[in-house]
Amino acid sequence: MKHWDQFLAPYKQAVEELKVKLKGMRSQFEMDSVHSPIEFVTGRVKPIASILDKANQKGIPLDKLETEMQDIAGLRMMCQFVDDIHTVVRMLRTRNDLQVIEERDYISHKKSSGYRSYHVVIEYPVQTIHGEKKLLVEIQIRTLAMNFWASIEHSLNYKYKGQFPSDIQMRLKSAAEAAFRLDEEMSTIRGEIQEAQAFFTRKKETQQEGNN
Repeated sequence: MKHWDQFLAPYKQAVEELKVKLKGMRSQFEMDSVHSPIEFVTGRVKPIASILDKANQKGIPLDKLETEMQDIAGLRMMCQFVDDIHTVVRMLRTRNDLQVIEERDYISHKKSSGYRSYHVVIEYPVQTIHGEKKLLVEIQIRTLAMNFWASIEHSLNYKYKGQFPSDIQMRLKSAAEAAFRLDEEMSTIRGEIQEAQAFFTRKKETQQEGNN
């Protein structure tokens, strides 16, 4: 267990640092009183059991985990609109505190299951007492609708161990398309939504000032 604690410690540090930085991006948009493409950010380090399962499935030797498993450290960035996802990806590409090394667009090219999301694999330098350590981190960027579907699919996948009954599989695909249509519909009234949200924010700030 001590070995795993030592191995995972830099990954935990990377997740905590990146959560602060990526949430900071949202705060900066709010301070500028403009629409933030980032709704919220979450992060986690893969549990040891999941690391071992994936290593076994993918045939990854344990001494090659650092270079061959890209999602030991993972973050999710939620967006309101599909266009926001592309904005966030462009911003990640221009940051000088990380390096984008791979992108996988599962929005334009959805998985056969119906899964949609945009995956960015970065190399992130963590400062340790033994010097700098560069780690692979996977950032998944998706809309709230995509995330709802993916969360349900993940739970069912765990239950059925990947072998979905045909009727469940069909309904999942149908639900994935419904979620994507929702995103498309919301994009058509994006201006109205953002105007309403800005009005609500201003009203709340005015009320807070009045209470003070």
